[in-house]
Amino acid sequence: MTAALVIGGGLAGAAFAIRVARAGRRVVLIERESGENDKVCGEFLSGETQAAIGALGVDLSALGALPIQTVSLCRGADRVTVKLPFPASSLSRRRLDERLLQEAVDAGAEVHRGAAVTAVAGSVGDWRAELADGRILHAEALFLATGKHDIPGRPRGGGTQDDLVAFKGYWRLSPAQTSALGDGVELHLFDGGYAGLQRVEGGRANLCFLVSRAVLKEVGRPWPVLLAHLRRACPQVDLRLVGGQPIHARPMALAALPYGYVRTTTEGPWHLGDQAAVIPSFSGDGMALALHSAAVAAEAYLAGRSSPAFQKQLAADVGAQVRRATWLSRALVRPGTQALIMTLACRFPALVEAVARSTRLSPRAQARVAGLHAPSSA
Repeated sequence: MTAALVIGGGLAGAAFAIRVARAGRRVVLIERESGENDKVCGEFLSGETQAAIGALGVDLSALGALPIQTVSLCRGADRVTVKLPFPASSLSRRRLDERLLQEAVDAGAEVHRGAAVTAVAGSVGDWRAELADGRILHAEALFLATGKHDIPGRPRGGGTQDDLVAFKGYWRLSPAQTSALGDGVELHLFDGGYAGLQRVEGGRANLCFLVSRAVLKEVGRPWPVLLAHLRRACPQVDLRLVGGQPIHARPMALAALPYGYVRTTTEGPWHLGDQAAVIPSFSGDGMALALHSAAVAAEAYLAGRSSPAFQKQLAADVGAQVRRATWLSRALVRPGTQALIMTLACRFPALVEAVARSTRLSPRAQARVAGLHAPSSA
């Protein structure tokens, strides 16, 4: 029987495994993907995210992370650009997640790739996980870090904004548009959704957007039709894509997003990352939240505290942040509030900075875990 069993090798699961393994505890991590894979993610690394990753001993610049200096808010022909009020960068999840998983292995964690968990059962002190290949693993403590995908039989529950579908694809922009995009991240608003565009390593640009189910029903689901609609609705996105080429014929997609969900209690398992709280993309900082949950969970687990106590603390840390980001996400989707946001942003550019700050981890939560982000020894 292992001491800690982690299901899910994304940011939260890998970061938790690194911390616990470095503390000398036996930890087993199960990751369903057998190799590198892309994820539906804006791939924007805030200052908090960079600090948390650096605390794990990972050098983002060595991985090819690109600096992000500005944010632009666009709607129709309108545009306002401000300097980000915090350091930021961009890096693909494919590269970042793989590095963290390797760091977990180097720290002594036992990592199983290409293994899908089909069911979990048991209680505190005696958990049982069944794998698709027939293996059965036993553990004293169970940590669920499966992102937006649920373990069969253990639904997470709905969010307060669950009518959006996410799409993501990489593009090779023309040299002129690559230069114009530069070191900025762009947020483009259109009726029923919003899109983010920024450069990542390898000469690529990440186009990731959210669209309401109502718009999908009206426009149609075939990808060429939806992309054409996005380019018509967002002329500044269309400009960026002129002369460019998609790297894949079809984008990745993710539906049933329970934005606004926050878990406040647990019947036994420790819930990390998106299994604990789901913050809207672009208007929130999901990567920082995932890494924060891993640091808090590792500290609580190593100190002998209970999973319900951890879940309550994490909810207190991130609940207000998730609520603010979800409120903002709703506003970014509605045409009427989109127009108001653009009017205010154009008149008061500092408002964009203030909103960006308001959806980060609270200073209280950051201060509480500052000691946990001291550089870790390998």
